Amino acid sequence: MIYTKIDKLNRYKGLGSSLDRAIDYLTGGGIEILMPGRNEVDGDRIFVNCFSYYTKPASEAAFEAHDRYLDIHLVLSGRERIGIAARDRMKETKRDEINDGITLEGEAEQFIRMEPGDVLIAFPEDAHQVKVEADGSCEVKKAVVKVLL
Repeated sequence: MIYTKIDKLNRYKGLGSSLDRAIDYLTGGGIEILMPGRNEVDGDRIFVNCFSYYTKPASEAAFEAHDRYLDIHLVLSGRERIGIAARDRMKETKRDEINDGITLEGEAEQFIRMEPGDVLIAFPEDAHQVKVEADGSCEVKKAVVKVLL
């Protein structure tokens, strides 16, 4: 897991060419042109899902993880907390091979507060619980960059 600010994201270049390209997209003006839904960057290798939702209590939010993709979470408006736990300490309850989605059960080891400009990179070993309220429920607009490993 990497937690940083969008203006510090370039520090993490060099971990892989696809991640470098995703970082270049985010820091090079890609955020300003995002439309709701899927935004293509490099086909199925790199794409951005842009969506909104209302946050909820942690007890109602699911943990997820992925085998083939890492996620770059970027809050565009609103605020949320993301629960983080080691995936190998969680219990897998559902698997969607087609969409690379794994649903997990367990407890968060820590919560990361996310506000506009905050970035969280979740690798396959990082179970993450999204949509968790911070200071009550609110609407969050978010971009999640999917980067094929």
